[in-house]
Amino acid sequence: MPNFLKLLIKEVKRETAAAVSILFNIPEELKEDYKFIAGQYVNIKLTLDGKEIRRAYSICSSPESGELRIAVKAVKDGLFSQFANTKLKAGDVLEVGKPEGKFTFEADANKQKNYAAFVSGSGITPVLSILKSVLKSEPKSSFVLVYGNKSPEETIFHQELHDLHLQYVNRFFVHYVYSQAKADEALFGRIDKSVVNYVLNNKHKELEFEKFYLCGPEDMINTVSGILKEKNVKESAIKFELFTASAHENEIKDLSGHSKITVMVDDEETSFEMSQKQTILEAALKQGIDAPYSCQGGICSSCLCRVTEGSAEMKKNSILTDKEIAEGLVLSCQAHPTSDTIYVDFDDV
Repeated sequence: MPNFLKLLIKEVKRETAAAVSILFNIPEELKEDYKFIAGQYVNIKLTLDGKEIRRAYSICSSPESGELRIAVKAVKDGLFSQFANTKLKAGDVLEVGKPEGKFTFEADANKQKNYAAFVSGSGITPVLSILKSVLKSEPKSSFVLVYGNKSPEETIFHQELHDLHLQYVNRFFVHYVYSQAKADEALFGRIDKSVVNYVLNNKHKELEFEKFYLCGPEDMINTVSGILKEKNVKESAIKFELFTASAHENEIKDLSGHSKITVMVDDEETSFEMSQKQTILEAALKQGIDAPYSCQGGICSSCLCRVTEGSAEMKKNSILTDKEIAEGLVLSCQAHPTSDTIYVDFDDV
């Protein structure tokens, strides 16, 4: 299967004043190719204003639904997000990549576990897929959602979450946090230490959680993750996915040299010389290599590759663990070669 295939849009649904969900029509012959695990995302490719752009969007439907639906929140100056919210309609066609990503949940009907999620804004998208999968396919388990927004009107999937709460009244619990509005039974402010403690120490103190899912801005994820670790929650029990990352970059001391690089993509090797000032992805794309990528900002894992010979350093990394880095994995959009020769494998990830 090519990296991207053209899919017909079946529905564009207005979720809030600034967000839509997009339902794709998956032909019978492509259903296997577009099977996904709850929490995964797809890359969208299109040309706008004469420029090819790629964006990663989480799937908000559950695998059990048989649907492939993503949500897109309009971002200021966001090329695709503005286009999707103002011009995209049923009957249009987009190029869509295979589902990918590691922020996932796979249900086991025999398990009886408790799960919790702390999300902000459009961070609800993959978590909605996960919680629906828990409720539908792990019937003995429960899910606690803490969801931060500015106001109820800006809360994506507010009605759907309300309906799920009524349907699974003893298994699904939602705690809304609003920073610019006061509402009955909602917390005021942002997801901070007081909110985490209130939910875990008061509202659900009787529950022991199997896994925590965190999705949203990096600052929120760092805050919640740090509090959970203070409560002796194992790092392996905390899964996170960034929607926006901090501007902090690592300083790489000397990038004045050149490297002889060999790149493996789709079982094809290409060797060339590159400036160490370039990222591995920039150099590969300049050579016409069809290397995978999406955000180019170090917050998705589409451009993941493995350095099997030589070395590289990333100027920004918010998603790879120390263990993964030790195994040679790098985000090619952030990685600069730091050795005279380097071998990079996009297939072995």
